[in-house]
Amino acid sequence: MSFDHPDRQSRGSCVSSLTRRHAIAAGLAVLATPLLPRTSCAGTVREGNALASRTLGHAVPYALYLPPDYERDLRHYPVIYLLHGGGDGQPSDWFRLAGLDRILDLLIADGTLPPCIAVAPDGRRPAGDARATYFLDDSDGGYRWAEMFVQDFVPGIEERYRAAGTAGMRGLMGLSMGGQAAVLNQLRHPDLFAGAAALSSAFRTPQEVMAMDQPSFDLRFGAAFGAGLSGEARLNEAWRAADVVDLAKHIDPLPYRRIPRLYLDLAADDPFFAGNAAVHIALRDAGILHRFQVREGKHDWPYWQAAFPGALDHMGRIFTRGYGE
Repeated sequence: MSFDHPDRQSRGSCVSSLTRRHAIAAGLAVLATPLLPRTSCAGTVREGNALASRTLGHAVPYALYLPPDYERDLRHYPVIYLLHGGGDGQPSDWFRLAGLDRILDLLIADGTLPPCIAVAPDGRRPAGDARATYFLDDSDGGYRWAEMFVQDFVPGIEERYRAAGTAGMRGLMGLSMGGQAAVLNQLRHPDLFAGAAALSSAFRTPQEVMAMDQPSFDLRFGAAFGAGLSGEARLNEAWRAADVVDLAKHIDPLPYRRIPRLYLDLAADDPFFAGNAAVHIALRDAGILHRFQVREGKHDWPYWQAAFPGALDHMGRIFTRGYGE
């Protein structure tokens, strides 16, 4: 079965448009100024939705942003798939903790980003199982989140809502755990997604994976790579299949040579700095054109909120310049 139960909706009034510079500045300040004027009719946020999945055998919860004119026109929209962080991360974080809907409103009104739908699927396991999915399939095939996302979730969302439904109109955006998954999905499926923006991606070097204490490894990667593994045994086939550095050596760089479809952004003091630097070098050496930037900050919500306008600007470039074509 599938169902929609919107338990939170937001809609604002129309006000005059701001300049691009002011819109971005306002977007950065959205948490500090909750009464920030809108630049257009506000989009709508819906939480408490779920989409049936045959792959997982249960419905997948998700949060949703619909652009300002969605209920008033018949057009079809680009879709940004939002992949949340690990730990206690969940779909509503994008809107409740960072006000991404406000930033989307501002950048759509400004013309930086075309009107679009943004969907945040739940990357957690069913209640009672605290092991992270990392948006991957389990090594034993018991829980296949990555397969579900491509086979069930994307088609289901685009059937339920007025999505453009083409590769050039699909983008990925993730942070931390979700940032790693966004890049991985883009490289695995270049004909399905136009591009990805990844913030503070949780990339780990092989040395960092091997050095993780056993409880931390089992909680984060035990299901995806194999529980109880230690040392070099952790760097097995399942790990290599999810390692962007290794993947970059084997993919065709042709789809990435014309324009930078990948956007990587992280803080100078991010704990995953070494892993991100290794990914940047691997992509560069593989001839995969991408954008990579480092700014002051940490692995936290203030940094991500400040990074959203740049990441969404990348999404706008993807949708308006045909990065997926």
